[in-house]
Amino acid sequence: MAKLSDPITLLKGVGPARAKQFANLNIFTLRDLICHFPRGYEDRTRLVPIEKLAVDEPACFRAMVMNTPRTSHIRKGLDITKVQVADHTARLTLTFFNNRFAAEQLQYGAEYIFYGAVSGDFIGYNMTNPVFEPLDSRPVTTRRVLPIYPLTAGLSNAAVLKAVSQALAICDPPAEILPEPVRQRYGILPAERAYTAIHAPASMAEAELAKKRLVFEEFFVFSAGLSLMRAARAEKRTEAYPNLDMRPFYGVLPFTLTQAQKRAVEDILLDFGKGVPMNRLVQGDVGSGKTMVAAAAIYCAAGNHKQSALMAPTEILAEQHYESLRKLLAPLGIPVALLTGSQTAKQKRTVREQIGSGEVQVVVGTHALLTEDTQFQDLGLVVADEQHRFGVGQRSKLSAKGESPHLLVMSATPIPRTLALLMYGDLDVSILDELPPGREAVDTFLVGESYRPRINAFIRKQVSEGHQCFVVCPAVEENEELGLKAATVWAETLQKTVFPDLRIALLHGQMKGAEKEAAMASFARGEADVMVATTVIEVGVDVPNATLMVIEDADRFGLSQLHQLRGRVGRGKAKSYCILTSHNRNPETLQRLKALCKTTDGFKIAEEDLKLRGPGDFFGSRQSGLPAFRVADLSFDLATLKEAQAASAEWIDTYGTSDAPEAAALRERIGELFQRAEGTMN
Repeated sequence: MAKLSDPITLLKGVGPARAKQFANLNIFTLRDLICHFPRGYEDRTRLVPIEKLAVDEPACFRAMVMNTPRTSHIRKGLDITKVQVADHTARLTLTFFNNRFAAEQLQYGAEYIFYGAVSGDFIGYNMTNPVFEPLDSRPVTTRRVLPIYPLTAGLSNAAVLKAVSQALAICDPPAEILPEPVRQRYGILPAERAYTAIHAPASMAEAELAKKRLVFEEFFVFSAGLSLMRAARAEKRTEAYPNLDMRPFYGVLPFTLTQAQKRAVEDILLDFGKGVPMNRLVQGDVGSGKTMVAAAAIYCAAGNHKQSALMAPTEILAEQHYESLRKLLAPLGIPVALLTGSQTAKQKRTVREQIGSGEVQVVVGTHALLTEDTQFQDLGLVVADEQHRFGVGQRSKLSAKGESPHLLVMSATPIPRTLALLMYGDLDVSILDELPPGREAVDTFLVGESYRPRINAFIRKQVSEGHQCFVVCPAVEENEELGLKAATVWAETLQKTVFPDLRIALLHGQMKGAEKEAAMASFARGEADVMVATTVIEVGVDVPNATLMVIEDADRFGLSQLHQLRGRVGRGKAKSYCILTSHNRNPETLQRLKALCKTTDGFKIAEEDLKLRGPGDFFGSRQSGLPAFRVADLSFDLATLKEAQAASAEWIDTYGTSDAPEAAALRERIGELFQRAEGTMN
C-alpha cells in the first residue's frame, strides 16, 4: 500500500508535466489529491425518456442509433457529425463538433446511454456533443453521480477523477479522528466511507452525507485546534501587574465610561492580574469608545512600568490616536510619541532613541513600529487597531519586541458571535454594545433616483451650514454593462454641472497610498466640501465636521459594509444623516436596505446580513486569520459549525491529553491545518 505522503507521480499517467498541472491546484501528494474535493455533482443515475427531456437541463437517456453517423467537412478545423437516435417515445438529432470518436463508435442499430442537454424549440430539438457509453460498459461517465472538480488549465475533470480513483485504490484514506460517540450523536459517516463516497457516491444522498462528515471534520479540527492553542497560551507566563488602581485615570476623564466600556476595562484588568499574556479583542460599533478602553489598558501598563505600542493601519489614523492619547495621558505624566514612515530620518531616530531608553512609555505608529531598528526597553502591551488590516504575522512581529507582551485588538466591525469565534481565532472577546451618552443616531433614508434634486439641495444645505459631505460610489471607473455610479465620473459631474461653486475631492482604491492619505487628510482639515469616494473610507479617519453620507447604488453593498460607511458621519455634535440611493426594486433587496434605516445597532445588522447574504461580507478579502477550508462553506454550514464546536469542546475535556489513536491523529491534523494557514493564525 502507498502512503498518503507519497508524491502523485506514483500514479499511472502522472508524469512531470501532469504533476506540474496538479501543482497549480496545490496538489503534490496522494493526501492532497484525496482531499481535493468535488465542487459539485451531476446526477446521471436517472434515465429519462426522450419525450421528457427538458430544454437546457442535462439528463441521461437510453436510445438506439437510427442511421449511420454522417460527417461533413465545413471548413478547415471544423467537422460536424450528425446522427439520429430514438427510444420508444421520440426521435432526437445529435450533433458532434470535431469528434471523429463519435462517428467511429456509434454503430447503426446499437443502443447507448447518452448524457447531455437538449436545445431548440417547437420547430425542432437537437443535442450537441453529448457523452455516451455502450450498455455493457462499466459506468464511467453515465448512470452514476459524477463528481465535478475544481480544475486548472490543461487538466480535465476526467483526468482528475482518474487520478483520484487510482489514489483511493492504492492507499488508505486519512485516519479516523472522530470518536464513535461523536459520530453516532451527530449522524456522521466513518472516515473511510466518507472519503470514498465524496469522490464516488452511490447517490446524491450519499454525497450529501459524505460532505456533511468532511465539513464537520474540518470545523471539528479547527475548533479543537483553537482550544489547544488557548491551553498552550495559558501555560505561557508573564509577570502579573500588581498595580491595578485606575482611579487617577478615571479622575481625568471629562465624562463617565459606559457600562460596556467599564466591563471591557474590567476584563483587561483581570487579564493583567493573571500572569498569563492577554490575547483580547475589543469589538464595538463605530463610536462605541474602543480607543478609551485602549487608553485605560495603556494607562495600567504604564502604572506597572511597562511600555505600550499602538499600531494603526494608516498614518492619518495613527496621528488621530496619537493626539487623543497625548491629550488624555499627558496630564497623568505619561509621555506619548508618534512614529510613522513619513517623518524625517532625524525625527524617527529621536523617537527610536526615546523608546529604546524607556524615556517614552507609549508609542503610536504604523508599520514603522515593525522595523528592526525600533527597539523597546520593556514592551508590555501591544494594541492593534482594526485588526483585519494587519496580518497576524505583523502583530506577532510587534509582540516579538517584548517578553510575552499582552495583546489588545480593536475592531469596529460588529460580527455575530459564531463568526467572531472563527475570525479571531483564540482571542477572548469583549463587546462594546452601547454608544457613549450624547452621541446621536444617524438618521437613514432609502430613496430612488427621482429624489436626486432633493439630495443635491440637501448637500448644498449642509455645506452652507459649514458642514462636509461624503458621496460613496460602488465603482472607480464607468462600466456601461453594470450601469453603476463611478467615483471618477461622478466627481467630475458634480464639480462641473451640479456644484461648480463647491470644492469636490476624489478618493478611490486605485490611488497610491500616499495620495489616498493626502486626500483624506486634506478633507479632514476642511479643504473640500464634498468627498466622492469608493469604500476605501469604510475604515478611516475621523471627520467630526462631516454630517451627510450619500451612498449611491446602495444595493451593491452588504448591510455590514453600509453600516461601516454610515459610521463615517455622526462623529461631531451636529445632527447627521445617511441617504441610500437604489434603482433596484427587488422586494428582498428593499427589505434588506430598509433594515438599515430602522436600526443603528451594528450587531443586529450583522445578524441580519448573516441571514440574508451569508458571511462573505464579514470576511471578504480581509486577512481574517482563517485557514482556507477545503470543503466547509460558511454561507451554508453554520449549523454544522455549531455542532462541531460543541463536539470539539467535549473532546478536549475527554481526550485532551489522551494517547488514544484518534487523539494522536487529531493532533497531527491540527498541525497540518494550521501549517496550511501559512501564518494567518496566531
